[in-house]
Amino acid sequence: MGKPKAEDVVREMTEPIIEVLGLELVDIEYLKEGGAWFLRVFIDKPEGITHHDCQAVSERVGKMLDEKDPIPQSYVLEVSSPGIERTLKKPTDFEKFRGYKVRASTFSPVNGQKEFVGELVGLENGHVVIDVESQSVTLPLEHVARVRLEADF
Repeated sequence: MGKPKAEDVVREMTEPIIEVLGLELVDIEYLKEGGAWFLRVFIDKPEGITHHDCQAVSERVGKMLDEKDPIPQSYVLEVSSPGIERTLKKPTDFEKFRGYKVRASTFSPVNGQKEFVGELVGLENGHVVIDVESQSVTLPLEHVARVRLEADF
């Protein structure tokens, strides 16, 4: 068993802080862009995120990360809303967004294709189920690269 990923360590440390503020920790990304490392914390709440919410999380999480120093590199901390095309990751996401339009991509072709756009039916027995043009498509979770909400203007 290898060293835990930075995202997992930060998630475990920050989730209680974020929940105390009445917010949901949606996702954490830790990646290098243009020579700099970024730690992105995505938060949400039913009525939507405000600038004040982002600032409160940034201050509290930033202070805790400075004290505990779980990431050896220097990085930029960013706190924001997941946006309208948010990625679905947790089982509760698939329940919460049942009936919404989604775009799913797979690592390898399923029924000859790797992209599926349709209405999310849900997560059932380890499979993402999407209604694509009135046909039910079942994607094994281990083959799914990403499922995100699809903006429908």
